[in-house]
Amino acid sequence: MLQIQVLRQSPEIVKAKLGKRHFKEIELIDTIISLDDELKKTQTESESLQAKINSLSKETGMLMAKKEIDKANLLKDEVIALKNTLAPLAEKLGVLEEKIKNALVTIPNLPSDKVPEGKTPEENKIIREGGIKPNLPPNALPHWDLIKKYGLVDFETGAKITGSGFPLYKGKGAKLQRALIQYFLEYNTQAGFMEYIPPFMVNEVSAFATGQLPDKEGQMYFMPADNFYMIPTSEVPITNIYRDTILKQEDLPVKMTAYSPCFRREAGSFGKDVRGLNRVHQFEKVEIVQITEAGKSYEALEEMVKHIEQLLLSLKLPYRILLLCGGDMGFTSALTYDFEVYSAAQDKWLEVSSVSNFENYQSNRLKCRYRDENGKMQLTHTLNGSSLALPRIYACLLENNQTENNILLPEVLHAYMGKQVIELP
Repeated sequence: MLQIQVLRQSPEIVKAKLGKRHFKEIELIDTIISLDDELKKTQTESESLQAKINSLSKETGMLMAKKEIDKANLLKDEVIALKNTLAPLAEKLGVLEEKIKNALVTIPNLPSDKVPEGKTPEENKIIREGGIKPNLPPNALPHWDLIKKYGLVDFETGAKITGSGFPLYKGKGAKLQRALIQYFLEYNTQAGFMEYIPPFMVNEVSAFATGQLPDKEGQMYFMPADNFYMIPTSEVPITNIYRDTILKQEDLPVKMTAYSPCFRREAGSFGKDVRGLNRVHQFEKVEIVQITEAGKSYEALEEMVKHIEQLLLSLKLPYRILLLCGGDMGFTSALTYDFEVYSAAQDKWLEVSSVSNFENYQSNRLKCRYRDENGKMQLTHTLNGSSLALPRIYACLLENNQTENNILLPEVLHAYMGKQVIELP
């Protein structure tokens, strides 16, 4: 959530940055400033009235002490009248504060100056590519056929148990999933990220704090009996570890990693790239999160990008890194890099990770702060990235490493799988 002082100090700059995101309700900035003006005026009036009440109450006490009862009673009546005037002001303040908050949460984060112009994914900027695209034979199979051929994932039974988009991993397929999770976590912990196993449901306050509410309410599974949300990513619970927290400067950066299943309704995306593991409602993901000082978040962002790039290189998957344009960024992000892996059998690039700097947008909601070297309270900056999302990594590993009779495993997975290839059943 943006800070109100940012809007007040530079409203035209804010409007220009929101224009870069193609935000359509620019007039909200003026509305919020106007509401804040009214709030400040009402606060001044309320404080002045309260000061007068306090003064008269003190004077009443002195008169009572002097046994000047009649004069004291007159002042008492005046205090009662003033308090009756004060009550509506307090109510008005509450209404204004709620209006400002409700308006602020609908405004996305301001994009960094590094964010390129553009409205659609086609306008994202390719930063660099790595790895080597495989040369597959003409009869190469997409992963949804390989999964059946090798008996790795059962979509039909998953649909019977729950519904479409809930895959059932089995046998060697389940072991490969577990191997990837273990490898990703160990890769992250060796780089200094502390491992967590978080709750897989969060309350409304936690979902609001990281920006899932109200922006992504329709994309999350909701448990109405307890007012809990199934997590769309472990970013939500592990970032909330530091909600309402004041950190020491010397304890920053905080580096966290977590595995979790992720649950997404993917509302509005039906019919789009839905074959196999390309788009599912439940999947596994390993996440990395950093909490940093305000001036060090972009250094941390580049560190996280390199970290994930090296992870993809270790899997020997062809990849590319994209800098998202203003119109394709997530609601809470100030700058986002997307990682895509080339799916050889599908002949397309598939997103496997987003690495974002939220600056202090999340922290303002979280109330996650630290004292700087001058003892001044500052909002932290938060960052997160997928390291990695498994479904499309899984798909590309199968497709890109297939031979006629087996699937070759990258060397880094041999110890976890206890073998070098996945063989036909």
